[in-house]
Amino acid sequence: MPTNNGSLPLAPGRKLAVVACMDARLDPARVLGLEAGDAHVIRNAGGVVTEDVIRSLTISQRLLGTTAIALIHHTGCGMLTFSDDEVKAQIATDTGIRPPFALEAFADLDDDIRQCIARIKASPFLPHTDAIRGFVYDIGTGDLVEVTS
Repeated sequence: MPTNNGSLPLAPGRKLAVVACMDARLDPARVLGLEAGDAHVIRNAGGVVTEDVIRSLTISQRLLGTTAIALIHHTGCGMLTFSDDEVKAQIATDTGIRPPFALEAFADLDDDIRQCIARIKASPFLPHTDAIRGFVYDIGTGDLVEVTS
């Protein structure tokens, strides 16, 4: 159903950027109670903090005024089911080319959230790294649980 959000300001109203998994079962805006215009939502496989996520967060913070970051991983994530090396080897067998990029598979949701927070805090490009929170969304129950350091 189309909506007209043209009257909303370019900068997110809650000064929030969200990094979340692209899994179709996870709706970051709904889970966090956000409306259109409240936050930037950056999604990728696993919701991991990659170089491109740092790029997007840099633009979000430096040009559009965000100051807080929420990270959301979820139970039942496909990134828990493989290793980078095995998938890269299979792709190389299929195509003759081994991917140069990291797939960023992980074995533990909480540990990866902590790793993502550490990557954000280590970036010299992000001026606002004090308000970062990480969560795991339970696909089965709908619960959102904060990951502690």
